Amino acid sequence: MKIHRPDSHVIWPENFGRRFLISIDTEEEFDWNAPFQRDGHTTISVPKLQEFQEFSEAHAFKPVYFIDYAIVQDDTAVAFLKSVAEKKTAEIGVHLHPWINPPLVENINVHNSFAGNLPKELEEEKLVILRDAIRDRIGITPTIFRAGRYGIGPHTAELLIKHGFVLDSSIRSRFDYSGQGGPDFLAVGSEPFWWNGADRLLEVPLTTVYSGLLRKQAGLVAGIMEKYPLVNAVFSRSKMLERIPLTPEGISARETKEAIDVALDDDLRLLVFSFHSPSLAPGHTPYVRSQEDLDGFYDWWREVLGHLETRNVKPVDIGQMMAAAAGG
Repeated sequence: MKIHRPDSHVIWPENFGRRFLISIDTEEEFDWNAPFQRDGHTTISVPKLQEFQEFSEAHAFKPVYFIDYAIVQDDTAVAFLKSVAEKKTAEIGVHLHPWINPPLVENINVHNSFAGNLPKELEEEKLVILRDAIRDRIGITPTIFRAGRYGIGPHTAELLIKHGFVLDSSIRSRFDYSGQGGPDFLAVGSEPFWWNGADRLLEVPLTTVYSGLLRKQAGLVAGIMEKYPLVNAVFSRSKMLERIPLTPEGISARETKEAIDVALDDDLRLLVFSFHSPSLAPGHTPYVRSQEDLDGFYDWWREVLGHLETRNVKPVDIGQMMAAAAGG
């Protein structure tokens, strides 16, 4: 599924200023290099959510936890999420991993790991079961969504609107997953937009920035870079064109600060950061393998948050963002 450049970008009011949002794909641990499977997962990193929450409160931002079915079945996670929901110190959304989310009827394979590839009725049933499980276990009915593996499909927006969702953050701008059977977001930038031109479902893409001498021509060469890793490596190493997503996973603080500056120079008013919750404990993702890596993870955030403060980019919560997108 190719997502084309939208023509209904949000026009932010002047008093919105420049803002940032930090989101966490809150999920089970699994082997990222192994085939998808329905069982054998763990939720060892769940207690580390509290540590990140304390960090976020100390730095005065409200994180967004997009949670999947494994997390809502974990009692420790539920207790933590109930607490932050009651105190309104974090936002909670839906994160659909179809291979572990009932009903478990489809074949497990790469194609079906993108929920948007499933039959419409099955995608809807999985969505509703997860939404209702969050409601029943945590006590809130979530209205914000991110597809696992960024796997939206031709019916996703329609289903989200039908079931009362007001915000989607499934698009990873400037990335293409079509080689695995997933969606193609190469033509989509980081600016939020309204699906189908109506103000019913706000899309808030994950921010990705092109940096380098050829960044103004990125649209012409991005497809070639995506298709040919060697070309991508040559452009990146030469600094002619680098694609920089806003994440501590695999991206240095130096690169991230550079991307922030480029985004602000291009008048991008909202910066959306993301990472996976298993990175909060050593040994569960390729990005945090040791305690030293975890210390570096928090150092990354301190450096990046300091740069955001220097550039007068302030945190935003979902309510503030929705109000501003709707016109103030």
